[in-house]
Amino acid sequence: MSARLAALALFLALALAGAFAQGFAGLGADADGYALPQPGEPVVFPRDDGAHPRFRVEWWYVTANLSAADGTEYGLQWTLFRTALDPSGDDAAQVWIGHAAVTASDLHLATERMARGGTGQAGVAIEPFSAWIDEWVFRDEASGRQRLFASGPEFAFDVTLQQAGPPVLHGEGGYSVKSALGQASHYYSRPFLAARGVLRLPGRTVTVEGTAWLDREWSSQPLAPDQSGWDWFSLNFDSGEKLMAFRLRSDAGTGFTSASWILPDGRVRTYGEGELSAVPLSTSRVAGREIPTRWRLTLPAESLDVEIEALNPRAWMDLSIPYWEGPVRTSGTHRGCGYLEMTGYRP
Repeated sequence: MSARLAALALFLALALAGAFAQGFAGLGADADGYALPQPGEPVVFPRDDGAHPRFRVEWWYVTANLSAADGTEYGLQWTLFRTALDPSGDDAAQVWIGHAAVTASDLHLATERMARGGTGQAGVAIEPFSAWIDEWVFRDEASGRQRLFASGPEFAFDVTLQQAGPPVLHGEGGYSVKSALGQASHYYSRPFLAARGVLRLPGRTVTVEGTAWLDREWSSQPLAPDQSGWDWFSLNFDSGEKLMAFRLRSDAGTGFTSASWILPDGRVRTYGEGELSAVPLSTSRVAGREIPTRWRLTLPAESLDVEIEALNPRAWMDLSIPYWEGPVRTSGTHRGCGYLEMTGYRP
């Protein structure tokens, strides 16, 4: 069996074994000897740009809101996931999966790659930073910028990223609580990224520019056993302020919320359970599911009251583990754009 097919079999066995019984994609399963996030443990750069193989799961997650010269809006996603098959931390015990997508109002194209650790096919290096799977890369360049590249059967993108602000730690110094039972992750973002590059799409090549957002998160049990999925928002407002917010849904119909209000200079104000309200306003029928593609978010402490609408309601990631992910626009007290991810919605 090839390395790619072996990785696919391992990943699917791991993911599907607990996909719904223990939280979305098994992320509510017991930690079983894996390392656990600890409150008070500092996030250290550049160390924590790299991998944490003794934790069960982590990701390097880039989304971007881009525009062409004619005003057409696009979104792109580049993600590298690492999942450990056991808590040893050995390279061979790691499974890597890459997701990439391009979205516009009239199209959504997505693809994935998989690899087994220890083969050199995928991984992350710290100095200089480089994350890769096959020819897909997210890496430092000699110019001080970063390159983001992915390709699939129907599309490719090649984008340059420039840091324009500091990293942001979520929760308490990067310790982000996910449930009333105390499940947590280490979590930081780099939300101040300027982006420009080229999208190669069916029948056209488009030059684009805009903003991008990197999320970094690692944990071994980020969900409680009864949490079936999440709704996650990263929003860039025209005022220069930004918002990271999520709602984790339980099987009982309740939700656990958290938010980071990010000021233009990178300072952050943290809001815990119940201080943010995220209410679906309407749904779209996508892949046999009712998916909320229009939302109202309120955060009274920041005088925020916005309506969020998907650029393309059909931005369904029809991959090994399916979910919805796409660019959004905001209106109301704070106008802007961003990204929305929704997992765990069943047919």
